[in-house]
Amino acid sequence: MSAMHDLTIKNTFGLEFLMRLADVLTLGVAGYLASMILFNLPPDGVAPIHAVLLYFCCAFAFLIFPHFDLYVSWRGQPMLAMFARAAAAWALVLLAGLFFSFLIHRIGAVSRLWLFYWYVTGAVFIVSYRTLVYSSLRHLRRKGLNSKRVVIVGYGHTGQEMHKRALQQDWYGYEVKAVYANAKDADTLDDPSILRIDTLEGIRDYVEANHVHEIWITLPMSASAQLQDLQFLLRNALVDIRWVPDILSMQMLSNKMVDFLGMPAVDLNRPISSGLRSVAKDLFDKVFSAVALILIAPLFLVIAACVKYTSPGPVFFKQPRLGLNGKKFMIYKFRTMKIHHEENNRVTQATQNDPRITPIGRFLRRTSLDELPQFINVFMGDMSVVGPRPHALQHNEMYKDIMDLYMLRHRVKPGITGWAQVNGHRGETDTVDKMAKRVQFDLYYIQNWSLWLDVQIIAWTAFKGWTDNHAY
Repeated sequence: MSAMHDLTIKNTFGLEFLMRLADVLTLGVAGYLASMILFNLPPDGVAPIHAVLLYFCCAFAFLIFPHFDLYVSWRGQPMLAMFARAAAAWALVLLAGLFFSFLIHRIGAVSRLWLFYWYVTGAVFIVSYRTLVYSSLRHLRRKGLNSKRVVIVGYGHTGQEMHKRALQQDWYGYEVKAVYANAKDADTLDDPSILRIDTLEGIRDYVEANHVHEIWITLPMSASAQLQDLQFLLRNALVDIRWVPDILSMQMLSNKMVDFLGMPAVDLNRPISSGLRSVAKDLFDKVFSAVALILIAPLFLVIAACVKYTSPGPVFFKQPRLGLNGKKFMIYKFRTMKIHHEENNRVTQATQNDPRITPIGRFLRRTSLDELPQFINVFMGDMSVVGPRPHALQHNEMYKDIMDLYMLRHRVKPGITGWAQVNGHRGETDTVDKMAKRVQFDLYYIQNWSLWLDVQIIAWTAFKGWTDNHAY
């Protein structure tokens, strides 16, 4: 039954890809119908620019729609908000098409009425087919499929209300599996299938052992000591954590407020660069990495030849790292060490005068040229140009239990360069203090992100961040 519950959750990427294709096909059909309705001709039969715009806008929609959160889970949130985002994204795509036609000096040949018909038809089609999709998902969730396992922390008035709404609004597919409550509140829970958790440590253990998808914290503001302890215990939990506070405390919060199941909720660990703000960052990353790969292609070939000529082995060094929300990916670097095998799969950081480093490798490390292949990771979407540097998996396992909030670094994409690196915290982290300082700067970047800050970090990296005496 558990496998059936996770049917859609485990195939999120495939479903997202299918929905993106469906959006493109929907917009293509809408553009064709708009042309037939207005001109009684297909788009290429009116003027060539209409067919060009049709293909351009459909391709651009495929790239831009994900950045409007059109393919993330909308459970517990009003569908009207999602429809509004879809309409806004579609409007942006058409504006981009108009700008493109201006650049190629064909804007005068574009029928404004056709664009209007296309926008209205496309918006109606997108809303209609999404209504059908989400109605089907709601039907499946009512049958017990595609549900998300939830732990409620605190079972006072707010916790009980959230539980009641999850039961009544079963089309959202939330299944409360465990509750943390004091003895008095626990007596109000009459469902024997729901586990009662007695300690805060028990919450952490249950989440790790039972593949919980979400944690709803409904503790009152008066339980601040418990909230702080809970935040520490859940610092490594890469699941969605929602805090549903009382109304009076909302004005005191700086975290993002959302409407969730009709109640105000706070996304405690959602970074500032998420949502619509990620559109600019992701587009910037794609364009920057594409241009960079084109410009440094000759340098790539020279470095690759030098690496291959000076020592036997592959040109690239590949190693698994943790990306956004703990998703593993393979990071690429130019190989700077001789081929060797570490005992017990350990990862030993490079040190000063490390005999494993080749002569060309020492130069590449000192100048950070070994990091250039990571522009491939950025273009593929695994990394960002600017973000916390990804650490070896063994180092994550070691430091996540030593350092508070260490794993929050993985709520954003890792970067080629970052705020810590331009402030001198790069190279070997052989002490806890050095790592703590790097994490401190990483968290500052996550909490204070802006596109302008990214531009500044890139500029500082270009002028002073490529060479460092601490980079071995």
